[in-house]
Amino acid sequence: MNCNETFYAMALTRISNFNYATALELYRTIGSAQQIFEHRNEIGDILKDCSPRLMEALKDWSEPMKRAEAELQFMQENQIRALTLSDDDYPQRLCECPDAPIVLYYRGNADLNLAKVINIVGTRQMTAYGGDLIRRFITDLRRHCPEVLIVSGLAYGVDICAHRQALAEGYPTVGVMAHGLDQIYPYRHRDTAAQMLTQGGLLTEFMSQTNADKPNFVRRNRIVAGMSDACIVVESAAKGGGLITAEIAQSYNRAVFAFPGSVGMPYSEGCNNLIRDNVAALISGADDFVKAMGWQDETVRRQVLADGIERDLFPDLSPEEQKVVSLLQETNDLQLNVLSVKSGFPIGQLTALLFQLEMKGVVKPFAGGMYHLLK
Repeated sequence: MNCNETFYAMALTRISNFNYATALELYRTIGSAQQIFEHRNEIGDILKDCSPRLMEALKDWSEPMKRAEAELQFMQENQIRALTLSDDDYPQRLCECPDAPIVLYYRGNADLNLAKVINIVGTRQMTAYGGDLIRRFITDLRRHCPEVLIVSGLAYGVDICAHRQALAEGYPTVGVMAHGLDQIYPYRHRDTAAQMLTQGGLLTEFMSQTNADKPNFVRRNRIVAGMSDACIVVESAAKGGGLITAEIAQSYNRAVFAFPGSVGMPYSEGCNNLIRDNVAALISGADDFVKAMGWQDETVRRQVLADGIERDLFPDLSPEEQKVVSLLQETNDLQLNVLSVKSGFPIGQLTALLFQLEMKGVVKPFAGGMYHLLK
């Protein structure tokens, strides 16, 4: 029996499928799945509002451990990694979300903590207009930002078009799935999925032998939203999964954008409503998006750094810059999305502020969207 933290975390998810939010709270309170196992008979004393059903379920780990052992064997045979909340490779943006999965199953080679991560979502009934928007957007984005991870759900329509265009442009792209890694759904996308394993990857919170049942898609959408800096909705009807992802992204304080469409067109209605209701900002292309996010042209950024801007010992800071510095003085090495929540600045404005602070020699960016105060 494998007794490491990953093993216990996998077993814990089997116990808590019916109440994973409470299980996550318990995990964060105690600090590890192994500690939960070792204190399984004292859970009520540790978490006062833990449900009686979960407390009772946590007393018997025999079946969950047996299932975790089988899954570990499957993972070893198929080059799959399990990422827990405490792992450095776990998507750190997602880690901050209140309903983050305790374990993710990942197969691929993409860095899930690239400095820039976006998701592109929308209808399965994509029109030629939507396809043109995606191709032009990703092609133009490549000129501005050479390193971006593009996330979507591998579904028909907008999702698969975004994945394929990302591959064509040399971007890593990750498909988040609503089932286990023992299958590809839809099956028609298996060739694209195979290519993504060498230029991106496949990610899920579900063990093998888990089917793509309807509730799993909403759970999948929160991962798509949570692991990204921004959500871009290309086309959507008045109701659809893309809109759910956008609403979840907004609740996580992520930037949300939508392409407008013709009034009265069924697959533009959802995007137009997002813009009307101030859930999403209107964009017409990559230039709008990069400007809104404060993602400076990387060629300019590299040239500025290459010119060797000297660090000011006592730079003049704007009130907004000083607020960011004060937060980093309290707790250094904060992730971009955490800084956004603490400061109240939208991601786009905050990114621009951090760039100015970097140019002044006050902060330094690290992998995974982390920022370190140098002073």
